[in-house]
Amino acid sequence: MGLAYNIYLTSNKIFGCKQCKTHLADYDDIISRNFRGQHGKAYLFGNVVNITSSEAVERSMTTGRHIVRDIHCRQCKETVGWKYDKAYEASALMRAGVSIFFPGILMT
Repeated sequence: MGLAYNIYLTSNKIFGCKQCKTHLADYDDIISRNFRGQHGKAYLFGNVVNITSSEAVERSMTTGRHIVRDIHCRQCKETVGWKYDKAYEASALMRAGVSIFFPGILMT
């Protein structure tokens, strides 16, 4: 395995890992701010960087069953959210491929 290089985002407002300040997402990539997850308010992002993901698992959530992966900061390994791989409910199909972050674990 070679060296992992982090992507440095250059927009005016970015979200980073609260633990180590590694850049994770651009403010302009927020799909929705009106989302609630298991830990409260959450943001849906279309594009995220500098993350690793765990194995896919099936979880029952308030919006139905989904195949998801926990996502972690590539630098410090802190769990920062999860990514939807697949949704079974028709109303949630648009979430496939998007990532969820909780504001409490991000810094701006």
